[in-house]
Amino acid sequence: METLVGLQDLFEVYGDDYSTPDGTCIRDYIHVSDLANAHLKAFEYLTREENSIALNFGTGRGYSVMDVIKMTESVSGRKLNYKIGSRRLGDPAELYADASQAKELLGWVPQLSDLESIIQTTWAVYQDLVL
Repeated sequence: METLVGLQDLFEVYGDDYSTPDGTCIRDYIHVSDLANAHLKAFEYLTREENSIALNFGTGRGYSVMDVIKMTESVSGRKLNYKIGSRRLGDPAELYADASQAKELLGWVPQLSDLESIIQTTWAVYQDLVL
């Protein structure tokens, strides 16, 4: 978003030679509102149960860096200035969360974490703040 609104000149993609469909890393993105809701439910659980827990919050599915770029361009109607750079040492090709325990213990399921919703709401914030 910072590149789209001119706060940065260039967005760098760290590698395009991973063993993924388009060669870029795949990550499990979550909407900030879903994450806030998860933390609220965790707080309520901890208050009620008085027992510590460790949970993963995520969707269990991933999007590649190129998926994010394409969706960002589609939602914003702008071309993103990016370049393919080198891999970062230690970056795995794919990372997903297993949030099944959060669903079981907290009844939490992400509601807004499809990629289009994430990009649309983020783009709206940047438009309000910068443009």
